[in-house]
Amino acid sequence: MRNAALELFNDRLPHKPYFSDDLYFGVRIAGKERAILAKYIQFNQPHAMFWLGFDVDRIGAAIDWSDRNAPAPTLTITNPENGHAHLLYALERSIRTAPDGKMKPLRYAAAVENALRKKLGADTGYSELIFKNPNHSHWKIAVWKPELYTLDWLADSLDLNATNDKEIVADYGLGRNCTLFDKTRKWAYRAIRQGWPEYDQWLKACYERTYAYNLQFLTPLDENEVAGIAKSIAKWTHKNFSEESFSDFVLKTHTSELQSKRGRIGGAIGGKISKGGGRPSLGEPWISLGISRRKFFMTNETSKWICKILSGMLEVNIIVALFNKSDSRLTSL
Repeated sequence: MRNAALELFNDRLPHKPYFSDDLYFGVRIAGKERAILAKYIQFNQPHAMFWLGFDVDRIGAAIDWSDRNAPAPTLTITNPENGHAHLLYALERSIRTAPDGKMKPLRYAAAVENALRKKLGADTGYSELIFKNPNHSHWKIAVWKPELYTLDWLADSLDLNATNDKEIVADYGLGRNCTLFDKTRKWAYRAIRQGWPEYDQWLKACYERTYAYNLQFLTPLDENEVAGIAKSIAKWTHKNFSEESFSDFVLKTHTSELQSKRGRIGGAIGGKISKGGGRPSLGEPWISLGISRRKFFMTNETSKWICKILSGMLEVNIIVALFNKSDSRLTSL
């Protein structure tokens, strides 16, 4: 019997996918004809995601998506021994995960993926590289929705417009691509200014930094994806950042007029710009009295006269005379 969903799965496989018959011994890479016979197989291409795949580790995982009000998967692949399953959602248009792809669609796809993962209660530690192979007789497969999904359709069914659902998990699925790209590019914008290195040296530095960031994930990205992101960032920054262009940028954006304008804007944002006034200045009367500032303010009698000074009730020369008379009291403190 013809299975359109299974044919679609096979047509979209990489030319040389990773595969394994026993995950305990790791994965290998071979042509599609050999890999398609294995128990586990790489289901998405290196730089294009045709499927959203989820690992649900609980009994009845292949059918309880309905109880959770989640969209129907295209295909479920169930382990008959424990009832755990992999769920696949076929996309009408692939998501480009290559470094030259645009980040805005990738972020949108990552948000949809994470919202669907939460709805299904799927495993956050799943790497999305190796999947149960629906062609293998060990698994039970079921087709639920042969029509292809769009990201917008999934977003509507998941109510992704709610502000609390526009979340991207940094350490899961497509969120790793977004996180790795953002962290590396922000580092690169500053780092390239430290000596303005040659391209080969800069490419090596970008790769080492990207590789180090990738190791921070619980499930790191494939090394080819890491190398691609590093190369994309290195190429763009080396082309668009130079000592001359940066100097020109500083000259254009740090003129005295612009700096003055920024200061006025900053003052307006922080609060009303001061027009003077406020508490009147006392000057430094303790100097003319020959005493310390501390003694001036600690003396009770002095404090009373300060109040009168502030209210303008006494002339300064009268105050000086009175303080001279009380000099003996002040020096005794």
